[in-house]
Amino acid sequence: MTLDRKVALVTGASSGIGRATALALSKAGARVAVGGRRVDRLASLAAEAPGDVLVLELDVTDPGSVQDAVTATVERFGALDIVVNNAGVMLGGAILGADITEWTRMVETNLLGSMYTVHSALPHLLAAKGAVVQISSTAGRISSAASGAYAATKFGVTAFSEALRQEVTEQGVRVVVIEPGFVSTELTSHITDPVMRAAAKDMARSIQTLDSDDIAAAVLYAVTQPAHVAVNEILIRPTDQTR
Repeated sequence: MTLDRKVALVTGASSGIGRATALALSKAGARVAVGGRRVDRLASLAAEAPGDVLVLELDVTDPGSVQDAVTATVERFGALDIVVNNAGVMLGGAILGADITEWTRMVETNLLGSMYTVHSALPHLLAAKGAVVQISSTAGRISSAASGAYAATKFGVTAFSEALRQEVTEQGVRVVVIEPGFVSTELTSHITDPVMRAAAKDMARSIQTLDSDDIAAAVLYAVTQPAHVAVNEILIRPTDQTR
């Protein structure tokens, strides 16, 4: 199965996994809408991609912005076959003394943002018998000290995705949850807690981390399977990551 003329929407596409995935989909023949807040970076991505790319200023925490992005994608390309919910933030820290505004930000971005995107895109995905790819995390399987709120959002993504799968699989829509381990992206630079930020840097130095392209390859694998094959979950870690 190829992605020739298929239409994909990738959120959080301005850097890291989202950027790599958008480029991989474009190289595979898809027409790609790329959404994010840093439009200058999205424009740079579009210039690099070999295929037709639509740049969308998108804030996944705003349901109206999400609906506008989906509408613009369908108006430009005539359909929507694949949604990759990648937008996310990781703000680790202990529960005691936490800045709870960071909890709100993670819930709104990681969990509600992906839910809003699915809600807006689903009628088109049903029409196309398409696919939803949810970029989760190993933290969506194993919760750890000082990452409780982040893990809660990723467990939430997994729970929502399984309910979605049960609702739409008989109608031909495939739901894929991808759970990366430690990936070398700018995500850890968002951490404001100095202890957690230092711990993330130490971990990155101690193992051979994954690259964004490794996750993009997993996305591409899942969405290029024959229509009767549903790859529902991929857990992908660096070989030397123990948890």
